[in-house]
Amino acid sequence: MAPLDTTGEPLEILLPRIEGAAPAAAIAAYNAWLAENPSSPQRFAAWFNLGVVLAQSGDRAAAMIAYRQALSLKPDLHQAQVNLGLALEAEGRADEALALWSGALQPNEARLPLLNHQGRLLETRKDYAGAERALRASLLIDPRQPDVVQHWSHLRQKGCMWPLDGGGIPGLTPDALALLGGPLGALALTDDPALQRRIATAWIDRKVPAAPERLAPVQGYRHARIRVGYLSSDFCRHAMGFLIAGLLERHDRSRFDIYGYCSTDEDRSDLRRRIVSAFDHHVPIGHLSDEAAARRIRADEIDVLVDLNGLTRGARLAALRWKPAPVQATYLGYVGPVPIPELDWMICDSVVVPADQADHYAPRPLPLDGLYQANDDSAPPPAPASRTDEGLPDDAFVLACFNNFYKITPDVFAAWMRILHGLPKALLWMTDDNATGIANLRAAAQAAGIAPDRILFASRCDPQRYLARLGCADVFLDTFPYNAGTVASDALRMGLPIVTLAGRSFASRMAASLLTAAGLTEGVATTLDDYVAAALRYGRDPAALSAARAALSGGAWLRSGGNAEAFTRRMEAALSAIRL
Repeated sequence: MAPLDTTGEPLEILLPRIEGAAPAAAIAAYNAWLAENPSSPQRFAAWFNLGVVLAQSGDRAAAMIAYRQALSLKPDLHQAQVNLGLALEAEGRADEALALWSGALQPNEARLPLLNHQGRLLETRKDYAGAERALRASLLIDPRQPDVVQHWSHLRQKGCMWPLDGGGIPGLTPDALALLGGPLGALALTDDPALQRRIATAWIDRKVPAAPERLAPVQGYRHARIRVGYLSSDFCRHAMGFLIAGLLERHDRSRFDIYGYCSTDEDRSDLRRRIVSAFDHHVPIGHLSDEAAARRIRADEIDVLVDLNGLTRGARLAALRWKPAPVQATYLGYVGPVPIPELDWMICDSVVVPADQADHYAPRPLPLDGLYQANDDSAPPPAPASRTDEGLPDDAFVLACFNNFYKITPDVFAAWMRILHGLPKALLWMTDDNATGIANLRAAAQAAGIAPDRILFASRCDPQRYLARLGCADVFLDTFPYNAGTVASDALRMGLPIVTLAGRSFASRMAASLLTAAGLTEGVATTLDDYVAAALRYGRDPAALSAARAALSGGAWLRSGGNAEAFTRRMEAALSAIRL
């Protein structure tokens, strides 16, 4: 999360800025002014301005001294408190930064940046309860802060702070709270694709203005091989990277020329090296502006540009708005509407976007002939894990859900508690996501009459151990309205049956699509009562569970939905069809 409000400009209203001066000259000028004016009431501004210039020149230590001098003369100078705190944070002294910001006494309008920075920094430390309190305090002063509303709302989702609206924010209607909650949070808030589209549109209107011109020719190109560009910030050890690697490697090079437009941070992983090697042309664009990135894509005459971020972190939507390719599609990274007019298609399938919901989406849905999700079938299965090694009792019925906490809603958690009441020997096994969420989930279980020790939390681990863990469970319980995606296909790969609830939106039908591809649709429910009943059936009927496991045994998933070769041919057929 980027800083919500950063003060980094000199205080021109208090002391005339030294215009056009190089940093060294400006530093010398401010020092000279301070030496010549030992009694001026404007000295605090000069010290602050000196701190800004020193920081901009890279001398953080001297800048901190200057900010402290400014504060010694004017203790309520909130700009100096903000900037000094940011410098302390950059030095790795986060506790000192938090103490400085929380101890500042300011009028309400000056407290906003201090509270917002507290919230931002506490969120990076996964202190979601503290971050939520800071941002809520900021919104109680001024609710007209869309970015703060978005982060506050998502913090409550991540920390399982229910009710999710926190009892409301004075000055914001429930509809306004929903619209400002952000596109990622929207997928876990509602299964209404029309509302998801409204939320995404509101975010795009604030964040991604239209570009001044269209770069690609309307009529397209006529290349002998179709030039396909994949655009992403996640060509690394990221869920998208694990899914997409097999597709990139298997493209038919006699028909397709594959470009990778990459703004990924280097993680030096084997997966990243594999993905980069799979491109015919690897084009780093992380250092380029959005316009420059768009012009590079245009110069390469890409026929079809496939955006793999959508509305997730690292997206280059502003580059897409230049329309650098004649055909542009969004795929995989964000499973909801991405309503910018420069996108032509959203790659999906007929299960995740049924025909009666297609009109709610933008861009236009492009259903593949079969499962929408790419998978990599080249990795060998991990060595089996043991329940003993994972701290699980051998005689328990283990219900697993390794989804992120923000996907868990009060209704789904209540359904899980009903399942645990109906299966006295069952345990719920989850990921150790964050301390705030764990505390709140345990409290909610206690309130529902379930002993908190019936919920176990698995620590984060490497991908192979995570896959092996899935084999230790009996049933995977999905979340709603934001289903498991990569995690669901991993569960099926490891022979773990899934119980899911399918709604109206793409995000709420991902597991249903995966189960349909696996031929195991008895795990797909359409009401919460049916969802509970399906889980109870697996827990009470060993024959039903054995049949489901048998359907997934012997690598069945890799021969069906997880078949990367078959998926690549389906994707290529779709890309060929939409090329101009």
